Amino acid sequence: MARRDFDPESVKPDGRTPAKGVLFDAGSAGPWRGSLAGEAIGGQLTILAYGNDTPGEGPRLHVHPYDETFVVITGRARFFVGDAVIEASAGEAVLGPAGLPHRFENLGPGRLQTIDIHHSPCWIQTNLD
Repeated sequence: MARRDFDPESVKPDGRTPAKGVLFDAGSAGPWRGSLAGEAIGGQLTILAYGNDTPGEGPRLHVHPYDETFVVITGRARFFVGDAVIEASAGEAVLGPAGLPHRFENLGPGRLQTIDIHHSPCWIQTNLD
């Protein structure tokens, strides 16, 4: 299916050059494998890599002043976003809207690996527990 959602002539480059940054060291251990601030590469999103092998474990309850999108790469997770409880598996994504406290945990069995996309050029967070 061919797509033509906009006229390419209507968007002009803004002068930024392509950039690359390191999100994580593939050999690193621990659940927080790394983060890449959008501002480091001239982008509008900050990306985090998170993973753990222990069911029931996950990041603590926290909140951001911007949206966060979670992409489950491997495993299964239970997300607590405001009053909602959402289960997601590999290949699924969950939205945490700005201002809603959230956390998630590994449902097991095995490894949970997520890519967490912060809709901000820098990581801003307040822990609530």
